[in-house]
Amino acid sequence: MSRCPPIVHHPAFHAEMPAGHRFPMDKFSRLASVLEAEGVPGADGFARPEPADIETLRLAHTEDYVRGVIELSLPSDVVRRIGMPNTESVATRARAATGGTLLAARLALEHGIACNTAGGSHHASAEGGAGFCVFNDVAVAARRLQAEGAVSQVLVVDLDVHQGDGTARIFEGDPSVFTVSMHAEKNFPHRKAASDLDIELADGTGDEAYLAKLGEIVPALLSSVRPDIVFFNAGVDPHADDKLGRLSLTDEGLARREALVLGACLSLEIPVVGVIGGGYDADIDRLAGRHAILHRTAKSLYSR
Repeated sequence: MSRCPPIVHHPAFHAEMPAGHRFPMDKFSRLASVLEAEGVPGADGFARPEPADIETLRLAHTEDYVRGVIELSLPSDVVRRIGMPNTESVATRARAATGGTLLAARLALEHGIACNTAGGSHHASAEGGAGFCVFNDVAVAARRLQAEGAVSQVLVVDLDVHQGDGTARIFEGDPSVFTVSMHAEKNFPHRKAASDLDIELADGTGDEAYLAKLGEIVPALLSSVRPDIVFFNAGVDPHADDKLGRLSLTDEGLARREALVLGACLSLEIPVVGVIGGGYDADIDRLAGRHAILHRTAKSLYSR
């Protein structure tokens, strides 16, 4: 029987949303069902996280913002930027997803690789959320591990189609966290931040050009940054059929991308954490299958 990497999931990753809302909230529960049906989590099933507590969230966000989310008292303009209602269900989901990435990071340090079935909320900055992102789970997890002394140097490889602007702003001027964002140039956010390394791609960039560029930078970064852990945002919105993407990757291209990043980390014995990032498709089954490429690839590499 092949070994299975730790996979993190919590039922609270699915929040109640207003009818007709643009965000595909059903993808989280459907992704879990797809992975279970394929046996990806293994016999022990999913690892279940604890929701992130206030003190942990405050490592990457201001106390006013954290309390505003949890106490359901966010100003209307902040709620509008997030694009999700400030409700108990959404707040619980944000805390659970952040706890999920933190648990996945802890498991990656133990096992070499672990993946969340949520996470990648990279538009959230210290003072507020944006673009369907409430808490920046990767930033919170990185800060918590650093605060505990579990890691010193962190590398964030963000391959969502949108720039990881919130992550870049949180870690701006902090040499202990190196942020990389490879994204569509002409896409949200309109006002870009400055990551430590930004690779902006033209509309319509397909598999071969995308993977060639990625293959140039990932091994070099692992060698130069020498991270204790890598957070990999495996957003599937660079896919050709994604509603909010502008690139032209295929399912095969995404699988090769995941294998490139995860494989490079594993070959150097650098712990790597996978989070699912963005993906937007009216067909939830198709979207969940696209997100599952991350976890399938992790299992394939882990069991070798």
